[in-house]
Formats: sequence, C-alpha cells, structure tokens
Amino acid sequence: MTINNTLLYLSIAGLFSFSSLSIADTTETVIDESVSEITWPSPLLSLQHQWAKVNYELKGEIQLNGFSALIAQAEKLVADTQGSAESLTWLAISQSSTASAKGGLGALDFAESAKENLERAIEKDEAVLEGTALTVLAALYHKVPGWPVSFGSDKKAEKLFKRALEVNPKGMDQNFFYAEYLFDEEKYEEAKKHLTLAEQSAGKANRPLADKKRREEIASLRQKLNEKA
Repeated sequence: MTINNTLLYLSIAGLFSFSSLSIADTTETVIDESVSEITWPSPLLSLQHQWAKVNYELKGEIQLNGFSALIAQAEKLVADTQGSAESLTWLAISQSSTASAKGGLGALDFAESAKENLERAIEKDEAVLEGTALTVLAALYHKVPGWPVSFGSDKKAEKLFKRALEVNPKGMDQNFFYAEYLFDEEKYEEAKKHLTLAEQSAGKANRPLADKKRREEIASLRQKLNEKA
C-alpha cells in the first residue's frame, strides 16, 4: 500500500503562510485572487476552498508550499476554536494531503500527525462533519504502509469505513472512499454498490471545485470497475 492522491479531501473533502513569507506575500503565487478576496461565511469554509485550490490546481514544489501554508492556517484555526473537532479534522486533512503530495518515507511524519489529529477530533465528536474524520482516518489506515514502516491496517480501515457509513450512509466521500477500498480488495460488486451511492449523493453544494473534482474521481473509478466486468 502507498499513499496516493486520493487522500484528501478528503480529503476532501482545506490556508496560507509559508515558512519564510506572510499570508499576503503568498497569495499571488498560491491562491487565485478571485478566491482569496472573497469574504467567506466562516474561516472553516475559507480553509476548505483554499485546500481545493492547492490540492487540485497546483503541482510540484508550489503545491507543497501551498500545503505548508494550509497547515499553518489550520493550526491557527485549531487555536482560535479551542481545538474544535471540525478544525482538527481539517488540520489532519491538510497534513494527509501533504503526505500524499510528498510521497515516500518523507510523507510518514505528516501521515502520523494527521492520524493523531483525527483521533483527537473523533474523541471530541465521532460524527464530526457527517463522518468526515472517520472517513479520512479509514483512508489513511488503508493507504499508508503497515508495520514495521508505519501504522497502515486494512482491518482497522474497514472498521472505520463501516462506522463512517453508519454516521452518513448516503455521503459522497464516505461511499467513494469505501468503494475505492473495496476495489483495491477486489470486491468489485460491493464496490459498485457504494460507488452508485456516491454518484447519487447530493455532494458539496457550497464547495463547487471540490465537488467537481470528486465526481471526476468517482467517474474514473467507475471506468475501472467497468473494465473488471
């Protein structure tokens, strides 16, 4: 198992302050001004829109810098909200997305940090963001290497996926990521059922870019499943 670009939203299912530059210094490089100048109804929604821009529209070193900035912004949101389950979940999403972008052994520290923050979020509110923390943690357990390299475990992943679906049985991300897991496990018929539920989901009405890209991923998985028929 390897970490790949499906992590994050979840991912995904989130932020900007580079290590050597301020937020204002980086908006021209990392953030489309049409996004950064919008007054969002909440800091969390702003973070989610910025994450989508970085995750889906940037590449290479610029993307990695963008994720570093996202993590800094998410950490501030955690502090500002006294460690709310929602902010911890999106800090973890930013960290897991960084792991996905980096790849290799250099990604493991970010994956470990994401796991810890997801566990903290779930401890506060298991159903946070309609099962998002459960889903992202399940995906992490499935995608990262197992012992002795890291904490990966398909057994734990499946348990978390099923709990996430109990919380949000019609959720787009819950069904998509579980369908992807089932595909990897060669359980194609069951994967088709959950992918259909993902296709039928109401989606992310207030996050159009994330919704569009997730539906593209759903379509790609559907094509792979059709090839297995």
